[in-house]
Amino acid sequence: MLQVKLIVTGDDFGYCPRRNQGIVDCFLAGAVSNVSLLVNGSAAADAAKLARRYNIPIGLHANLSEGSPVCEVLKTNSSLLNQDGFFHGKMGFRTALSKGLLNMSEVKQELKAQVELFHELTGHLPPHMDGHQHIHVLPEVRHVFAEVLEEYGIKYTRVPIEPGLHNCDWIPPSLMDFYLGVEEDSFNTVDVFTRHGIRWPDIYIGLSTMGKNMSVSNIWNAIDTAIVEFTSKASLPAQPTPQSRTVTIELMVHPGYPSVPPVGGCGDGPDDFSQSWERLHELQTLIKAELQSHYKTRNIQLCSFKDL
Repeated sequence: MLQVKLIVTGDDFGYCPRRNQGIVDCFLAGAVSNVSLLVNGSAAADAAKLARRYNIPIGLHANLSEGSPVCEVLKTNSSLLNQDGFFHGKMGFRTALSKGLLNMSEVKQELKAQVELFHELTGHLPPHMDGHQHIHVLPEVRHVFAEVLEEYGIKYTRVPIEPGLHNCDWIPPSLMDFYLGVEEDSFNTVDVFTRHGIRWPDIYIGLSTMGKNMSVSNIWNAIDTAIVEFTSKASLPAQPTPQSRTVTIELMVHPGYPSVPPVGGCGDGPDDFSQSWERLHELQTLIKAELQSHYKTRNIQLCSFKDL
C-alpha cells in the first residue's frame, strides 16, 4: 500500500490568544501536526512559548500583507506601507506590486527580520517558511523569498497548487478567481524555488477545504483526488528528488476560537475571517474521530516538515 505522510499545518499561530488556544487544542487532539507562526502577530511570543511547552513543530508564516513590519527601519516611510502605516493588505499588496510600487530590497529586509525574530522567539531557525495570503509566490517576491530561504538554509516551503481545484463548484466565482491567480503564480514559481534547492510536499490541499467549506468528506475527497492525480503522474511539477513509494501532502488549515476585538491581529486588530464562526468550524471538523479513523484506514501518517 502507498504510504502517505500528511502534514496538517495550522496557519496564523500567534494571531491572537484564542487562535493559539484553538491550534494547541487541535495539536493535542492529534488533528494538527505542524504550525506556521506569524511573528508580527499580537500573540506571537505566547505562541512560541506554547510550541516549546507542547513540543509543537513550528515554522514561519512570512507576512508582508497584514499589520505592521517587524523591521524597525521599515515601520515608517517604506514602500510596504499604506497611508495608515500598515501593510497594504491581501489585494492591496498585489495591486502595489503590479504597479511597480514595492521596493524588493525592503521586501528582503523584512523577510530577513522575520526570520531573525522567529529565531529569537523559538531558539531555532524555521524548518519551513511559507507566505501569509500566499505572497511568497507572487512575481518578483518569489525570487527574494527563495534567496532568503537559501541564505538561512531553510529547506521547505509551500507551493499552493491544489489538484481538483477547478472542479470545486462550491467556491464562489470571486474567490475562485483569486485561487486561480494563486495557482498561476505558483506554477510560475516552481522553477525559481527548484533553482534555489528549495523543496515542498508532493501535494498541497487547503483552498477547497477552507472555512465553511471544510467537512470530513471534503478533506477525504481532496486527499483521494490528489493521490489519484499524483500517482497517475499528472500532478504537481516534478520535485528535485521524488519518492516512489511515499507521497507527502500538506493540508493547510486555520482552526481557532473566534477573535474578540480589539485583541488580536498583527498590529491593526483582527480581521473578519478571524472573528467569524468559520475558524471554530474548522477546529470542530478537524478533531472529529471519523477523520482520524480515515487517516488510519488509508495508511496516512501525520507528521511535520521536520519528519520529511
